[in-house]
Amino acid sequence: MQPIIQCNNITHYYGDRCIYENLNFEVQQGRVLGLLGKNGTGKTTIINILNGFLKPVAGTCRLFGEKMERLSPETKGKIGLLLEGHVQHDFFTVQQIEKYYSHFFKNWKREAYYELLKKLKVSVTQKISTMSCGQRSQVALGLLLAQDPELLILDDFSMGLDPGYRHLFVDYLREFAAAGDKTIFLTSHIIQDMEQLVDECIILDYGRILLHEKTDHIMKNFRRYNFSSDSYPLHNTDKLWNTDRIGSRWETYSFLPPEEVKALVSANKSVAEFQVSDLTLEEAFIGMTGKY
Repeated sequence: MQPIIQCNNITHYYGDRCIYENLNFEVQQGRVLGLLGKNGTGKTTIINILNGFLKPVAGTCRLFGEKMERLSPETKGKIGLLLEGHVQHDFFTVQQIEKYYSHFFKNWKREAYYELLKKLKVSVTQKISTMSCGQRSQVALGLLLAQDPELLILDDFSMGLDPGYRHLFVDYLREFAAAGDKTIFLTSHIIQDMEQLVDECIILDYGRILLHEKTDHIMKNFRRYNFSSDSYPLHNTDKLWNTDRIGSRWETYSFLPPEEVKALVSANKSVAEFQVSDLTLEEAFIGMTGKY
């Protein structure tokens, strides 16, 4: 089956700064993929490249098999896009913006929009500009659901939302993904929102992909290890992540089973108080990318 999203050898710079070099990944139909990375690693940049808003220095992306710079109107109609900042046309009322958007999508489902808006208890004549950030986010989500796209691309969807609105947004996204072979590609700085939503994660570092893996695999196998040792216990291993000294104890992360990690850190060294911790997705992200 042809992937919904394909990125092949994407290389991009801002001035002399390399954002990516030969970036490659795919997203299959029906998957929910979370793109995770620290500020400045290029999450929004790849979304702009995917949609043809930005031309990379080298490489190409495809959506539904079409190159990013030549997306047909039919393919664009399959894509629901939410960029940072949610709704931009804030001079419209709740009702006006629904009518405006309905002209661009042939399978428009206005009932999906108004069903969600009922939860906000706002008048259909209320202007978007008078709404809170959370209310605007729900207007944006309602417009996306009414569009009924095959692919949702969401850039930092939880930005500025309080916990209630964030959970509502995630609940609707989970229901949307489960309703059919819908594909979702999203970013968020609030990683705990993504833990129960995304099927797989791409962890971005500066200039490269650190990891592309199923979320279940990360949650079941990636752990934090703490122990005491008088000397630096590890040298030249690619099986341990971000080994660091925290006060009088050491900390490291790994996909290896605990017995193998213990054998590594104990080789020819005195190690005591060996402890293993399961992680949230946010803690796993920090373990892979580092705290700083």
